[in-house]
Amino acid sequence: MAYMAEQITDIADMPRGGPDASWLDRLLETGCQEYLDRDDVDDGVKRGIVATLDRVGTLFREHDRNAELVLREVADIVDPTILELGAGHGALSRIVLDQHPTAHVTISDVNPDSVAAMAASDLGDHPRATVRTIDATAIDAADGSFDLAVFALSFHHLAPAQAAQVLAEGARVARELVVIDLPRMPSPLHIAKLAVMAPLVWWPFAHDGLISSLRSYSPSALRALAAHGGLDVEVSTNPFDRQVLIARRKG
Repeated sequence: MAYMAEQITDIADMPRGGPDASWLDRLLETGCQEYLDRDDVDDGVKRGIVATLDRVGTLFREHDRNAELVLREVADIVDPTILELGAGHGALSRIVLDQHPTAHVTISDVNPDSVAAMAASDLGDHPRATVRTIDATAIDAADGSFDLAVFALSFHHLAPAQAAQVLAEGARVARELVVIDLPRMPSPLHIAKLAVMAPLVWWPFAHDGLISSLRSYSPSALRALAAHGGLDVEVSTNPFDRQVLIARRKG
């Protein structure tokens, strides 16, 4: 427990596998960035990755399952206000708006190009949608402005100090924050996955997928990040599917 407290004090140095990560798990991470996070990568490449993520999410019903989770969390609220952080292509919010007739959704991303693309789509004209540029580490909104904030499939892009700030900010501006992200596989499965993906790194989507796998957080890491911000959290994970964190302010 003393080791845990020491690591939380300096959260920036925490391994992606958490304070109790094994030496092998600590090797299975990287400081390299996905193409989506790099300034030296052509915007066309980034748009292609985002478009592929959207298609894959539709094919495997990831968007639908994530929307089901969001709708479940606001099921007892008549006219819920929802903030999506790191929306990217906006598919999750689009489904929420379609399936909940009175939900009001603020759809945001830190990338101006992504925001412009969403604003130019049907989301920009939707009467119950607002499209905004928002930095999830410093959200321009008052405490408790939303019933729910959601951050789906982008949390692994954040370094630990940023991730802790996103948890704190999301739980500040909303009654509840839901983070849906890639799971961190047990080391043997992780190695097998990397062996399969490594020959495909010439494809930008596979390149980012491989790095995302190395940058995903374990349940232990998520709990440490939440503890750093003084939040109550519930974490559930399926190593072959997704990981879900629900955070609330204490008290």
